[in-house]
Amino acid sequence: MEAAARAPRYMSRFRCIAEACEDTCCSGLTVPISESRWRLLRDRVEGTPDAARVQALITPNPEGSAGPLAGLLGKREDGHCGFLDADKLCSLQRRHGEPVLPDGCSVFPRVITRWGEQLEMAGSLACPETARLCLLAEDALEPESVSEAHVPRAETARQVLPDDKARAWVHPADAVRAAMLRLLSVRELPLASRLHVLGRLASVLDGLAPESEPARVESVLEAFESPDTLAALHAELSGLELPGGPWAGICAAVLKARASATTNARFRTFAQQVMAHYGGEAFSPDEAWGLHRERRERLEATHGERLRQYFMNHARNHVLRHPLTESPSLLDAVFRLALRASVVRWTLLGHPSVVASNGAAPDVAWLDAAAVECFQLVAKHVEQAPQFLAFAQGLAGNGGAETRARLLVLVKGL
Repeated sequence: MEAAARAPRYMSRFRCIAEACEDTCCSGLTVPISESRWRLLRDRVEGTPDAARVQALITPNPEGSAGPLAGLLGKREDGHCGFLDADKLCSLQRRHGEPVLPDGCSVFPRVITRWGEQLEMAGSLACPETARLCLLAEDALEPESVSEAHVPRAETARQVLPDDKARAWVHPADAVRAAMLRLLSVRELPLASRLHVLGRLASVLDGLAPESEPARVESVLEAFESPDTLAALHAELSGLELPGGPWAGICAAVLKARASATTNARFRTFAQQVMAHYGGEAFSPDEAWGLHRERRERLEATHGERLRQYFMNHARNHVLRHPLTESPSLLDAVFRLALRASVVRWTLLGHPSVVASNGAAPDVAWLDAAAVECFQLVAKHVEQAPQFLAFAQGLAGNGGAETRARLLVLVKGL
């Protein structure tokens, strides 16, 4: 019997819409190519007009190694892949077949991970179609079994082996992740409170001695999922007063930095429009926070449940997409989740359609379209950028009380 992979339901529904897509995965992303795929491509194009293009448009990696990542696909000045044709399709795949594609091109927007023996497939919201499927369907994150035959290039899956004995929670990491997903699904609490609960949970688990038994981790998880604990931590966060200006300043800094660093015209225009609705050149963090808060209150009054679905699905997908064991601490993983949610919330409340509607439009089609654009563009041009990851690491501080305090700034802004 063929083995089954695990995937959220929206990924079993995903089909690439190719040239009908409002964006293209052949722009804005850095694509490495392995030595084996590069060799196959050279063999396939030999003696064809594409041979010279392949030689010119694939650059050996900077260190000149013939290791697993041997080169990078070249880009045009506009940031598009040099092999993208006028129909928004890959010229290499059209003429020489899917096997010549680098692994990243073949797999995207799928994210494939192997937890021990279990193969998993999640999705990157950097693709508009996965963003739509993930955000807009209430059952999008329900787990399903899919055939491993439907997981492209499963052999390239990241291997997660939670056996780091230096951190007590890593060995039962799958149980920790499952608890995080359940906590993020508690609709009775706002997202800010759910993230506050995760932050406090992370602090406790990070503080356990490495020799702690997995049963100790399980008891902590059970305690944090109790209704009394959830109510107490929600009340704790609700009673905390913090200025919103620092939160607005963080979100604006991220968006402006990425807009200035990219050659992608669509993202740059989008970011400029968002910033214009927060004051533009006259930007003031405190005034921008006031604008954001007013828009949020109006929009939540008419479409609060829809907003909660977007951000719940985004957060749960983030947990599925990023193995917790890749973070230096569980608190750091929660901090990055809160930072990503903050940047998307900021952009959505500055989106031209949201600003123009004043929160009053009764249908949700316009809001869905704005949400897909915001989540997708931030996922593609912000969330995986090395500059953003470095900024997140610096912003998080040195862990412990410092990181917890900075996490509070983020969750209170949400």
